Amino acid sequence: MTREAFDAFYMRMALREAEKAASDGEVPLGAVLVEPAVLEPAHDGHPPVFDWTPTAARILGRAHNQTEGLCDATAHAEMLALSAGFMAKGDWRLTGTRLYVTKEPCPMCAGAIVLARPDAVVWGVSDPKRGGGTTFGIFSHPGINHHPEIVTGVLEDESKAVLQDFFKRRRD
Repeated sequence: MTREAFDAFYMRMALREAEKAASDGEVPLGAVLVEPAVLEPAHDGHPPVFDWTPTAARILGRAHNQTEGLCDATAHAEMLALSAGFMAKGDWRLTGTRLYVTKEPCPMCAGAIVLARPDAVVWGVSDPKRGGGTTFGIFSHPGINHHPEIVTGVLEDESKAVLQDFFKRRRD
């Protein structure tokens, strides 16, 4: 399987989390933190070689927005998935992982992601008004010590549809 197919597989899982949020009356965002299996560890300056088979990977955390239900402004899907990942991995460093999010992380989540150090952040739809990466440049800021790989537009139409349907229902 290709990395692109691997990313789509886990983004579908994040979309299911977003649908759970919508059914709870929360803004429908979902996140999944995954640790792909390593075929060859990093050595001699070469990066590790990963097995892009979804069944070989380990899910460290999955979550959806719960700000309303938990009465907590920080209970974003990304924050909850990262916290689950810290516990599952037994470390606050999430190197070797990929975080899948249906919508681009906000500045708070982007900051937490940088501190947690996943290898990559994969999102469906960008947020041109409040995006931690595209609007605020947090992931690429020269003053930070970790710059995760950013992959955008994975299942973008599906991610956008979940958000648009939710807000259309709220307006009606």
